[in-house]
Amino acid sequence: MPTFVWLTIVTAFRILRRNRLRAGLTMLGIIIGVGAVIAMISIGEGAKLAVQKQIATMGTNVIMIWPSSISVGGVRAAQGSAVTLTVTDALELKKRIPLLSDTGWVIRNAVQIVNGNRNWNSSVHGASPSYVTIRDWSFSSGGSFTQADLDSAARVALLGQTVVENLFDSGEEPVGAVIRINNVPFRVIGVLSPKGQSVQGYDQDDIVFIPFSTAERKVFGTLFLGSVGGIFASTERTEDLEDAVDQIRQVMRSRHRLQSDQPDDFTIRTQIEIGKVQEGTSQTLTVMLMIIASVSLLVGGIGIMNILLVSVTERTREIGIRMAVGAKRLHILMQFMIEAMTLSVIGGCIGILFGILAARLTTVIAGWPTIISGDTVAAAFGFSVAVGLFFGLYPANKASRLNPIDALRYE
Repeated sequence: MPTFVWLTIVTAFRILRRNRLRAGLTMLGIIIGVGAVIAMISIGEGAKLAVQKQIATMGTNVIMIWPSSISVGGVRAAQGSAVTLTVTDALELKKRIPLLSDTGWVIRNAVQIVNGNRNWNSSVHGASPSYVTIRDWSFSSGGSFTQADLDSAARVALLGQTVVENLFDSGEEPVGAVIRINNVPFRVIGVLSPKGQSVQGYDQDDIVFIPFSTAERKVFGTLFLGSVGGIFASTERTEDLEDAVDQIRQVMRSRHRLQSDQPDDFTIRTQIEIGKVQEGTSQTLTVMLMIIASVSLLVGGIGIMNILLVSVTERTREIGIRMAVGAKRLHILMQFMIEAMTLSVIGGCIGILFGILAARLTTVIAGWPTIISGDTVAAAFGFSVAVGLFFGLYPANKASRLNPIDALRYE
């Protein structure tokens, strides 16, 4: 490092130390801005990872088919209010579309479940065994029901962890117990492994699975046998999802005898589509928070510019003396630029520490996942340095253009 540059840096530190409070307040905007950028990006990346994990709990390469909504008296009901899907639809899709590795079906309703003197209202799903497989449910104890259970309308049940916690004492083994679902006795044959919260925000462990045939004949009832609330399908490869969706639409329209000018009476969604929507929302929120955080950096830059302009005014005579003894315009320019860079670099370093601390505290206190990456830290620090360069240039240039004679006469 040239001697001049080193002496200039030492001089800059000496001048800033002379006005500690003013320098500290000047750096405050940089500190807050850098810290906020790191914290916001870390929270956004953590939210993105959480969404990806929630999407993964839906299964692998999953395609969802729901009935469309209906309109009554001009009022459009919720999606799934129409009865347009059947078990036969699901079986035909698997038979006619080679890309599909499996299909399953489900109906669901909120029903009271009783075990001894304890009861709990939960979402009971009447499902095919293939539905449980497609959704990638694993078991902490016991196992799933079989096709034989489906064919015989067996009264067997699979319980989620939330249901177990509310119906059984701690340490009590649910498998083998007999519970009542809508006053119908069921034997528990399996306890599902926990999946946590879904993308839509509901508790996936607050769930009970029973065979579809048992649900429609003995628990829920139905308008006609074989009607389902939803069909799920899966493919072996993610790349096949788009083609599979197109083929599903063709088969379903053909089966439902829909004319070319008629809209679909069903809705198809894929796991990838849901993930993109959720990640897009998360990314939009992160960008908005970054923009807000960046305002603090700009405010910090303006503070640096203001303090250097004041410093130029206060040190006009000093600048004149330096020019009189041989200092060139470049020397004066570098001195004030280095002072600006010193403020932004120190502020950036402190801001990095505050940003990492804020992200960690967010995880500990709020329980939100955060991911702090080196790229994020480097980008925030680089932005703070750029702010120092940009806002320090004007006062440094003003100082270097002072007329030595006028500067010496300045009081």
